[in-house]
Amino acid sequence: MPLTMALIGVAMLLAVAVRAALRSSSETIVRETYGASAAICAFLFLCAVAPRGADVVTTALPLGLPWMGAHFKLDVLSAFFLAVVDLGGAAAGFYAIGYGAHEKDPGRILPFFPAFLAGMNLVVLADDAYVFLVSWEFMSLTSWAMVMSHHHEAENRRAAFIYLVMASFGTLALLMCFGLLAGSEGGYQFSQMRSAAHAAWVPGLALALALLGAGSKAGLAPLHIWLPLAHPAAPSHVSGLMSGVMTKVAIYGFVRIVFDLLGPPAYWWSLPLLTLGATTAVLGILFANIETDLKKLLAYSTIENIGIIFVALGLALAFKSQNDGVAAALAFTAALYHVFNHSLFKTLLFFGAGAVLGATGERDIEKLGGLVHTMPRTAVLFLGGAMALSALPPLNGFVSEWMMFQAVLLSPSLAPWSLKLLIPAVGVALALAAALCAGCFVRAYGVAFLGRARSPAALAAKETDAYSLGAMWWLLGLCVLAGVFPGFFIDTISPAARAFVGGQMATQGSVPWLSIAPIAESRSSYNGLVVLIFMAASTWAAIWIAHRFGSAGVRRGPAWDCGFPDSSPASQYGGSSFAQPVRRVFSDTVFVAREHLDMPLTGETRPARFGVEIEDRVVTRIYDPIEKSVVWLAATLDKFHLLSIQGYLSLVFGALVALLLGVAIWH
Repeated sequence: MPLTMALIGVAMLLAVAVRAALRSSSETIVRETYGASAAICAFLFLCAVAPRGADVVTTALPLGLPWMGAHFKLDVLSAFFLAVVDLGGAAAGFYAIGYGAHEKDPGRILPFFPAFLAGMNLVVLADDAYVFLVSWEFMSLTSWAMVMSHHHEAENRRAAFIYLVMASFGTLALLMCFGLLAGSEGGYQFSQMRSAAHAAWVPGLALALALLGAGSKAGLAPLHIWLPLAHPAAPSHVSGLMSGVMTKVAIYGFVRIVFDLLGPPAYWWSLPLLTLGATTAVLGILFANIETDLKKLLAYSTIENIGIIFVALGLALAFKSQNDGVAAALAFTAALYHVFNHSLFKTLLFFGAGAVLGATGERDIEKLGGLVHTMPRTAVLFLGGAMALSALPPLNGFVSEWMMFQAVLLSPSLAPWSLKLLIPAVGVALALAAALCAGCFVRAYGVAFLGRARSPAALAAKETDAYSLGAMWWLLGLCVLAGVFPGFFIDTISPAARAFVGGQMATQGSVPWLSIAPIAESRSSYNGLVVLIFMAASTWAAIWIAHRFGSAGVRRGPAWDCGFPDSSPASQYGGSSFAQPVRRVFSDTVFVAREHLDMPLTGETRPARFGVEIEDRVVTRIYDPIEKSVVWLAATLDKFHLLSIQGYLSLVFGALVALLLGVAIWH
């Protein structure tokens, strides 16, 4: 029954998309489309979390390929990701009721928004390779259309093109992965893939293809180049969905293939996940630290969090391969819990960036500032999301990352020496990423919201609409609940851990005083409620002491001007100043940073100018040579369009001879 209702909900989303495409754009149709999308996603969320009589529900529909049909399944893993998708979809739809009214051309977005939601739901519900890949491509194309919605800007057109190329590459990799798992008999149902016998080399190659296919969609380095381009190009409610939800659908695809379809893992499967995950986490947050575009900064932060999730999945594979069910369950639960947490606070932060963009027209933090005075509610909400993302207790980001470090501390029990040496290094990389993340959002929030307005647009900003604020308050409330009462959320994930890694953590709801003890109370425990009470009490005590024993009057004086008597807001400490130490330390390793200083000569009245150019080494070392090779190959092959009939016959004859020689050598 829940699966049937979920499929009906998907059909309703598609119907809303068709209706939006057939109707002319107006304020009424904007509200109706987004409102209906939010309501349907709320219904689908209830389908995911509703109690079921069986752990697994399957069905088949007479669609798709005639000899196979379309197969769908709702198990504990797909139910969890279905809840993540539709919780984010409901929040985005509600947010867009207000935010969408500011769109200049809503007709370019309205039909694709519910269709995008439907595509993500279908990916999660698919139970055969055909439905999975069609839904995956449908999800990619509808999101590409929304990235392309502001096509009048050249940067957006470039972002959409790169996104389309990377999405096509990822789909091709997944197609080959499923082809390997289907084998010569062509069993494309997931149930057939689980029971199929494979040669010894097949799982390793399928793992590599799954990393390429799902990793490119999730933003795993070095396949991440599309993400900081496409996410900022889309409207903010779509950016929130792409960054907070779509990347999690990619993680679902990877988990479904590796933890379900490939069979029992070997320990070395975890090595590429741990290495790529740690590299992605550090690389993403380093670029976030030097970025001044607020939405690009958030997109790079998403790359960091994707790396963290892949590290946790790598730990789960390592422990599962060594039959350590409890440790594997801890790492797997940490990964899924971070999936849920990141979907909350990253969607919240993109919504906050959208509110700032709608009020000021600016994404550059160097042109913002002082928004805490003109947009106080948005400032509080963005601060809450930044604290959650920075893994500060008692919010939810801290819990999942703390659980992940608990899993890292269990790594000495693993037998392979490669894991004993690699996992501590990965733990250090994660600690570095966590510290850089906190510094990144101190910079972003301080420059964008504190201080004085750096531009007339920031000075004239006004608070965003009630719908947008309501969606953000809802997400922040969930961040607080998931951080203060994590045991209930962890127990919800535990059945998925038991089904896919063969182990389960102790029931956290039974731990006294609402604490969580991932391994044992004697080893480590955490109580978010106690932390919250202590923080509130200590804050109140500090305020009371200051008012009781401090000066009763209010004293005003000139602010410290850092040695600069100029009262212009431009003399404030800026985002580039915050980023300078990181930029200079890593400019010779992670990225290329070139600083240009134009100082006027003595007697000249023109101002001095300072500029910085940043280059991504991944782009210059990997993708630029590939682009040049493709252009050269295309130019070379283009010459064949102008051959004579004799030339074409010679080509056919040469190809025939080469094929015959190949067959003869093969046999």
